[in-house]
Amino acid sequence: MADGDDMLHLLRTTRAIRRFTDEPLTDDELWAVLDAAQHGPSGGNIQPWQFLVLTDGDAKAAVAAVYRRAYDRYETALLAGLPPFRTPEAEASFHRSVRASRHLAEHLQEAPAIVCVLVPDGLDLTMHDDEGPLDIGHPCASVYPAVQNLLVAARALGIGGTLTTVARVEHDDLRSAAGIPDRYGLAALVPLGRPRGEFSQPVRRPVDAVTHWNAWGEKRARP
Repeated sequence: MADGDDMLHLLRTTRAIRRFTDEPLTDDELWAVLDAAQHGPSGGNIQPWQFLVLTDGDAKAAVAAVYRRAYDRYETALLAGLPPFRTPEAEASFHRSVRASRHLAEHLQEAPAIVCVLVPDGLDLTMHDDEGPLDIGHPCASVYPAVQNLLVAARALGIGGTLTTVARVEHDDLRSAAGIPDRYGLAALVPLGRPRGEFSQPVRRPVDAVTHWNAWGEKRARP
């Protein structure tokens, strides 16, 4: 079992991987990451997810065609509405991410496996009392911890992936292409494969820059 430092390293290097080799994934590996996902926490232990795993070439190609159309629309809208960048480094980082996302859109069918994480369509966990509705957040708060479990487990096995929701831009077409029942919607699409290149720690803002202690604006210097 990994010690604490090993686990923290896995978490810090579980970054979005969008470029894959053509080496296949084994069924044992897929079952292992799915089992890890199944053990993710959910509100009230409702476990609202279903997993649709695509490894067949025709099935992946059908979904990839929809994803490409969805991404084309998404990227066009994204680039049309960009605010000014704070620094040249931030601009360069953004465009690297766009290039990687474009690569995924153009090569999604080449990923050894595509996991569609599904939730019941229209799932609403809102309760009510005499004062009105009790807003406890979006139902996907009970789904995305499972997706993160899947990605961290994949990282532990040397497998990369990324959580994307872009396919929802063409949601009805995605349902048709993947054979998803109308009663389910896409919470996440996760391509999986062995990464081209090495796992590394992504660039992030320092944690002390986004952390407040006991009251908003109260800062501490990180040791």
